[in-house]
Amino acid sequence: MAALTPTDDTAPPEAVGPLTRGLTVLRVITDAGGRAAVGDLVRATGLARSTVDRITATLALMGHLRLEGHTAVLAPRLMELGNAYLAAIRLPGLLGPEAERLADELDESVSLAVPDGDGIRLVHQTTRRRAMSLTFRIGDPLPAERTAQGTVFAAGWDADAWERWRARRGRAVSPGPPPPATGPGEPSFEERAAEAAGRGWALDDQLLEPGLITLALPVRGPDGTVVCALGVVSHTSRHSAGSLREALLPRARAAVAEMERRLAEPPPPAPEPPGGLADWTDASKRELGAGFLESLARGLTVITAFGEGRAELNLTAVAGATGLARATARRALITLEHLGYAESRGREFRLTPAVLGLGCPPLSRLTLSEIASPHLAALTERVRDSASLAVLDGDAIQYTARVATTRIMNVDIRIGTRFPAYAASMGRVLLAGLPAAERARLLARSERRALTPRTVTSVPELEQIVDRVAREGYALVDEELEEGLRSLAVPVRDLGGRTVASVNVGMHSSRRTLEQCLTEVLPELRSTAAAIEAELHIAGRFTGIPPV
Repeated sequence: MAALTPTDDTAPPEAVGPLTRGLTVLRVITDAGGRAAVGDLVRATGLARSTVDRITATLALMGHLRLEGHTAVLAPRLMELGNAYLAAIRLPGLLGPEAERLADELDESVSLAVPDGDGIRLVHQTTRRRAMSLTFRIGDPLPAERTAQGTVFAAGWDADAWERWRARRGRAVSPGPPPPATGPGEPSFEERAAEAAGRGWALDDQLLEPGLITLALPVRGPDGTVVCALGVVSHTSRHSAGSLREALLPRARAAVAEMERRLAEPPPPAPEPPGGLADWTDASKRELGAGFLESLARGLTVITAFGEGRAELNLTAVAGATGLARATARRALITLEHLGYAESRGREFRLTPAVLGLGCPPLSRLTLSEIASPHLAALTERVRDSASLAVLDGDAIQYTARVATTRIMNVDIRIGTRFPAYAASMGRVLLAGLPAAERARLLARSERRALTPRTVTSVPELEQIVDRVAREGYALVDEELEEGLRSLAVPVRDLGGRTVASVNVGMHSSRRTLEQCLTEVLPELRSTAAAIEAELHIAGRFTGIPPV
């Protein structure tokens, strides 16, 4: 890692040092792919080891990262910061469904991007899963001159914006090789932007990456300003630049018209403003003393004061939402503005797309199994038995995450293992999460056979069992899947309340009685499911979370 020293001679005197240094550490871990050794953080930031230790300890207490030995790993809760920006601009929630519909219609990947200085950042992406799939991530900075969306934004630049772009041309916007020089006969970026201004769309023919072509159109707000750009991405194995334009431009224009119609609708009533977001920091400081950087925690909490219906806030509103003194909130806002994470217009402050660079790129690619794995490990440590996560696949369950104990006699199950849903605790939990009619159809068509003398195979009896699981919120299966195997499972639900997975603890029947399973294991299991759900709801608020 190259040194990224957070010292800044231009910083205003009110700037909060711990907040500046904490944001630097978060940015370094983000740029490293979401995990970095503490020693590497020391070298990359130029900070003292003791300072980095205090920063990572504070961020770990906030749930923004995990410490795995001497390695700092970003945690899903950090996406609260990026979510605050995405909720404030409304674009993913308002326009994302139309982008997803267009992706389904075209069978191509579709994205939404916003301008960020001389580059762009993606705020929504619906990808098609293929052997050659896109690796762009929410919040990734991309150079304007190498993207169709950037060309769309540049079509509206004034002379000052072009001058700033030319002055920054030599600076790398994102990791990787520098932009290629324009070849003989190829239009310059300025020429491509002028063409886009005239025709209302732009085309990236393998400028960003060989084989990748993108068609982009501006999406305008009610006042006519470009608020984002729609991009339809394909590969040269599927389209040429010409065929992409001819085949997709009419449908993309129709999608943009629908998006602009939605933007013109009156926004819904703003939710009640939050209050006391930073109240917890006082108790943490008293408990942990010098090891807790209260000003860092408070500064990051200021970011979460913004959100849906709170795109622009004045100092009084930020202080009210966080519970901080006006002077404390003001210093945090000044620091965020100086570092480029916020901007002010008169007395109003708003977040900038740079906030997405605080963890969103690596965290937006998380799977449910990756979110669950640390919590399964902690559960296994507490109950001393194996813990697993599974999803429903037809009439079977498939294991997607697992942490096993090291006991001599252990339940030998691996990721990818499949079991019939009717006979497994996680299967019954997943069946209980289905609509009654769908559950009945699945049970009726499944091949039900007695795996042990205790296996229930009768459809009416299974329906009664699953109904009870739905009421009680757990399933306990005693030697029905395999003799000697006892398993207890609970659901994992997404933000909409839909059961998307199940987590269980499996053990030999000699380990605990049925009553002990309910008194000793069930509370721990429910606590683990709640922790997984909390992170799933944050990570999945604006991004789809695949199971694996």
